[in-house]
Amino acid sequence: SRQPSLFSIVRAITDLFGYNDGDGQLGLYGAFGYDLTYQFEPININQPRDPEQRDLLLYLPDEILVVDNSSKDAWKIFYEFCYGDRCTQGLSRDGNDYPFKAFDEETQGESFEARDTPKGEFAHSVEAAKAEFVVGNLFEAVLSQTFRSKLDEKTKPSNLFRRLRSRNPSPYGFFFNLGEDEYLVGASPEMFVRCESTMNSDFGESIRVETCPISGTVARGETALEDAKRIKSLIMNDKEESELTMCTDVDRNDKSRICEPGSVQVIGRRQIEVYSRLIHTVDHVEGYLRPQFDALDAFLCHTWAVTVTGAPKTWAIQFVEDNERSPRAWYGGAVGLVGFDGGLNTGLTLRTVRVKNGIAEVRAGATLLYDSSPSAEELETELKASAMIDAIVRSSKDAVVADDAAAEENNGVITNLKPGAGKKIILIDHEDSFVHTLGNYLRQTGADVKTLRSGPSALNAIAQMVKDGEKPDMVVLSPGPGNPSDFGLSTTIDVLLEHKIPGFGVCLGLQGMVEHFGGTLGVLGYPMHGKPSPVTLTPAGKAKNSIFTTLPDTFEVARYHSLYGIKEKMPECLEVTATSDDGIVMGIQHKTLPFAAVQFHPESILTAPSDGMTILINAISYLRHDEEDDAQ
Repeated sequence: SRQPSLFSIVRAITDLFGYNDGDGQLGLYGAFGYDLTYQFEPININQPRDPEQRDLLLYLPDEILVVDNSSKDAWKIFYEFCYGDRCTQGLSRDGNDYPFKAFDEETQGESFEARDTPKGEFAHSVEAAKAEFVVGNLFEAVLSQTFRSKLDEKTKPSNLFRRLRSRNPSPYGFFFNLGEDEYLVGASPEMFVRCESTMNSDFGESIRVETCPISGTVARGETALEDAKRIKSLIMNDKEESELTMCTDVDRNDKSRICEPGSVQVIGRRQIEVYSRLIHTVDHVEGYLRPQFDALDAFLCHTWAVTVTGAPKTWAIQFVEDNERSPRAWYGGAVGLVGFDGGLNTGLTLRTVRVKNGIAEVRAGATLLYDSSPSAEELETELKASAMIDAIVRSSKDAVVADDAAAEENNGVITNLKPGAGKKIILIDHEDSFVHTLGNYLRQTGADVKTLRSGPSALNAIAQMVKDGEKPDMVVLSPGPGNPSDFGLSTTIDVLLEHKIPGFGVCLGLQGMVEHFGGTLGVLGYPMHGKPSPVTLTPAGKAKNSIFTTLPDTFEVARYHSLYGIKEKMPECLEVTATSDDGIVMGIQHKTLPFAAVQFHPESILTAPSDGMTILINAISYLRHDEEDDAQ
């Protein structure tokens, strides 16, 4: 790291301006290009470089706006620089204005390419990497591809930064005007190298160096519950664990070159970090520099992170050079601060839009192992690039109207048509702990829902509604403790049959229907209380107008029950529509009457909300008597 290079100049500048006990903000800010590593590693250059591409661009600011989000405070710092008899004090701070230039279709249109790697070719490169893994030339490799978009006058780099900051907040957000019609706009999730002086470590007064390798990725779910499932799958994924293990082992090796013996420690292992579209696993590694080394040594010894190159690092860098379709430019390098107080804070140049001559470039990579699926790795690069591409193509003013239900325009006003709108539902409460959540789900369909405690008063209320011409469109029989006979469910079902009211049951409601129509209940050998369980639809469950219509053939649900309907003793009039993996009946539907039920909780957090709502919507939509069908 001390051999002559561009960093010799950077070190000379930091030594010249070096100070102790300052504000911690003054230093060189800017970007470090990927090709800087070639000054230290013997790599054969196989791809032509743009002669205008710069490898290092750092700014010395004379004014800094500091925003401290944790304390909700902000302040400006102004600097004057003096050396000998010369000083900046009193000099003009004016500069030239160079406005953003949009893409010029007339002069640039013919040469524009939307991506540097044709679709499908990335997967071929993954196969090439796997061949290297087989013979031991590589342990892992990180290949990337570039996606390009044309920018118009309205899509300025500053607008891209605002969108990214809003939609994809990250630890290292940045916007650099690099001059010469080039800009970097990024929201990087990964620290590269951070150094800070410490006084009271086990190694005395020293510089602490920290890195946070990121490897292991899964897409965000639509809800927090789906996120939890995906986090679980990520943590349990052996390939993803191997990726991060290799990254961290190489990182520890980088630190061991310059850190005190015994000081290199993993202080966080496979920690979860959640971003706008992705979930990552992250390790945290620290070490303490030996006295003869400084922050720039720490920076250079990690150049570049194994999370953007591979391992063994030198061979991986050569493989990247040989197999990617274009030079990386700034991608895989770093951005940040080289502090004049001896500190350093940099992030990897990932999740970054490089704008050059009105063209926005988004580059994204995937960590490859022998276990890698070529098509899945190509898809991962597209997923990682999606948030950046979204910031390019979708402005903040774009309205995204997501309406899963039908919608119609009425006198210029768009109104959601919910399937339960205008319908009256009675929810009979069998003293259950989840009945109000079930009622909440039912109300989300647009229905008017009234909850009645089970017993004669509820049945009298239903009879009165019928008498008043307000017959319920459906009665929902809630879960509950005990047996169906404890709540007289058979009597309740008789009332529904008498008045031709459709019925939908949950858990105890299913058990009540099974007994009423002549079936038999059993007791599980092991109570399923708060347990997730996959259920699989039967042919009857997949039929048109089933309560499971549009759901996948297998999905996960929440079970809270000890009793169940014995499949072999199910009455002829009831069809089994779903079963669990242990063979328990999970859904039934009457062959001729509008009655159906489930032996699980559609309203639990263990059942995906979209699945639970779909079941209830289907029940409201399809459970009705024939005369109602004729009327419609």
